[in-house]
Amino acid sequence: MAPPSLAPFILKRPWLAKALLPLSNWYSNAAGYRQLGLRFDDLISEEDETVLHALKRLPAKENYDRVFRIRRATQLSLTHKLLPKNEWTKAEEDVPYLAPLIAVLEAEAKEKAALDNLEIIKRH
Repeated sequence: MAPPSLAPFILKRPWLAKALLPLSNWYSNAAGYRQLGLRFDDLISEEDETVLHALKRLPAKENYDRVFRIRRATQLSLTHKLLPKNEWTKAEEDVPYLAPLIAVLEAEAKEKAALDNLEIIKRH
């Protein structure tokens, strides 16, 4: 289960989103994962059951690209190197690909739990 997020609050207010955009770009670049060629969704831990199911639903090419990015980042981390600047992940390339699938799976699980606890009242 994901921790609570301020993102919905910020995104509902365009002026606030516009004001915080430079700060968010700075933070993403300072985090360093883009310098290793990773995307934000590559950082999601695979230990959760929902994430494992979401990974199974990924298209084959996207899954291959994800594994390649993680292996390359691991190798770079072991050698204490960064990618050349032209190979860094750009902000426009860092789009969520796994988070939407996780949200769908969580909604499906919530719906299933609601239907499993449904009580049928017979009226004759």
